Amino acid sequence: MIEFSTWDILRNLLLATRWTILLSLVSFVGGGAVGLLLLFLRISKRKMARAFAKYYIELFQGTPLLMQLFIAFFGLGLFGVDVPAWLAAGLALILWTASFLAEIWRGCVESIAKGQWEASASLGMGRLQQMRYVIFPQALKIAVPPTVGFSVQVVKGTALTSIIGFVELSKAGTVVTNATFQPFVVYGLVALIYFALCWPLSKSSQILERKLNVAHRNH
Repeated sequence: MIEFSTWDILRNLLLATRWTILLSLVSFVGGGAVGLLLLFLRISKRKMARAFAKYYIELFQGTPLLMQLFIAFFGLGLFGVDVPAWLAAGLALILWTASFLAEIWRGCVESIAKGQWEASASLGMGRLQQMRYVIFPQALKIAVPPTVGFSVQVVKGTALTSIIGFVELSKAGTVVTNATFQPFVVYGLVALIYFALCWPLSKSSQILERKLNVAHRNH
């Protein structure tokens, strides 16, 4: 039987970590773009637009991410469409991430005093101008900490993509365990790598929240 050193195990896990980081970035950036669109629909004056965004958010927040991954990967296969694991993983995570970011940002926008809307409207600004020049700059300060904090959930959410065959960190952990028969070492290292990815994000969120709250109070 081939002997695997701790370094060999760690090296293989770090190679897979690249895909975890890449999938997290794609999910967060793509989810942010879709989430921004949902935000505009959610606060639109049009009833149909608000209803669509509302039900979209409720659907993706109210169903397990695991189920969404299964549907993205196996659902289209029922119609003869061959979906690669990486595409299904990215699509499902983008749509899931968008639902949470849209709701986080909606709360931040709606926390801005109603007088800000009325004052900007009195200056003859349209809806988009109000958002761009008055509401967004204020809401952005409130939105940064929870947005950074949610990125931790996105990183951890990538672990579920192993169920459809996408080889990221947790899937690599299973493969390496099967090859080395050292589950405690392998999964101990997997846990440490996840911690190394998530802890700086979580800490950054806390620091930003404190700094922005202090700035807001001083202002």
